[in-house]
Amino acid sequence: MTRRIALAFAAVIAALLVLAVVPIGVSMTANEQSSFRYDAQATALQVAAAAEEYLADHRPATGMNAAVGAAASLGDCVAVFQPGGAVVASSGVCAVAMDQDARALAARVLPGRGSVVARDGVWLRVAVPVSQDENAGAVVLARSADPLDDRILAMWGWLCLTGVGALAVGVVLSVRLARWVTRPLDRLDDAAEQWGGGALEVRALVGDGPAEVRRLAATFNQMAERTQSLVGGQQEWVADVSHQLRTPLTALRLRLDVLAQETSEEVSAELAGAQEEIGRLSRLVDGLLAVARAQAAVPSPVAVRADELAAERAAAWEPVARERGISLSLDALEPATAFLGPGDLEQMLDNVLANALEAAADGGRVRIEAAGRRGAGGRNRIVVRVVDDGPGMSEAARRDAFRRYANPGARGNGLGLAIVYRLATANGGDVRLADSPGGGLTVELDLPGA
Repeated sequence: MTRRIALAFAAVIAALLVLAVVPIGVSMTANEQSSFRYDAQATALQVAAAAEEYLADHRPATGMNAAVGAAASLGDCVAVFQPGGAVVASSGVCAVAMDQDARALAARVLPGRGSVVARDGVWLRVAVPVSQDENAGAVVLARSADPLDDRILAMWGWLCLTGVGALAVGVVLSVRLARWVTRPLDRLDDAAEQWGGGALEVRALVGDGPAEVRRLAATFNQMAERTQSLVGGQQEWVADVSHQLRTPLTALRLRLDVLAQETSEEVSAELAGAQEEIGRLSRLVDGLLAVARAQAAVPSPVAVRADELAAERAAAWEPVARERGISLSLDALEPATAFLGPGDLEQMLDNVLANALEAAADGGRVRIEAAGRRGAGGRNRIVVRVVDDGPGMSEAARRDAFRRYANPGARGNGLGLAIVYRLATANGGDVRLADSPGGGLTVELDLPGA
């Protein structure tokens, strides 16, 4: 952004300099040329006035020769022509005022027509009549234009140097202005990125940049404070509910256990049913607390070896699978590093494996796969699949699978996939359900790679 702002300012300054410098240069060039031409004409007229005394008034040629010598001392070539074309005075060996082109200019000068000016290479020739009243002759003066060209070139050089200097100053100022605007925006972007990654204590600096940027940073800080307060309050609520619900349920279960040992078999059977309901209620409370924690969690992602965690969770669930006669295997495990909140992948795999082992029949099979792939925009993605050969799910059931209690026929508390979906999306991932080849359900976790 800094570069774009600086380039935009530099382009505007360059355009303004071109629009200002070029007309000035053209005007100054025209003035130099006009001044040079008028000065040459004035010198030629001075020689013509002196020559008129000799050619028209028949006075001595002293004044004419003095005027020609004065012009020659300035570096001009001068020749005075009679009406027939004969040269009566000249500045010596300088033939540029006496060649065929000079004679042609002299022939064009007649009384009443004024002077004639022509540029031939580096020479500027001026022809003026000796007298405005009669055809007494003509004066041709040739002056080198090298000094004029040198002055014009130097003038354009100074203009270009001035323009480049002004452009350099403008670029420096535009870069400083762009950094003044973009530096607080960059810091705000960094703060927002850290805050979105789970560092809720991060705040943006408010004292730098334009007033609009300072207001934006202040608004961001207010939002961050409010969100941190809400998240902290919900986490405290979850902890309080966990303590308040688990303690009386545990105490009630212990009392029922004691009461069952002191009553008859018929009453003990009823108490066993009550204990089973209390156990189901405890699992329901645990599920609700897990969902609340997942919804309140703001992950701080770290690098996690998905393949190693998959092998670890498979080993942890192997006794449960063996007890139920289910084959739990690891297939196509590739080294794959995900970028997730600490403990989130373990919790997702535990819920998915619990559902898969519940769905698989005796003698069934559950397998785990993990691999990396290249996602949209070239980003690394980690895919972890849990495949079972159970009864599977209908399309309607898969659409509602991530909602709490959406599957009334579930053997568990109906919250496992809701927890998995919440944890996956909070980490920038996704969960997909599909039919397994040969029957069953495949749960695919699409997670961000490190």
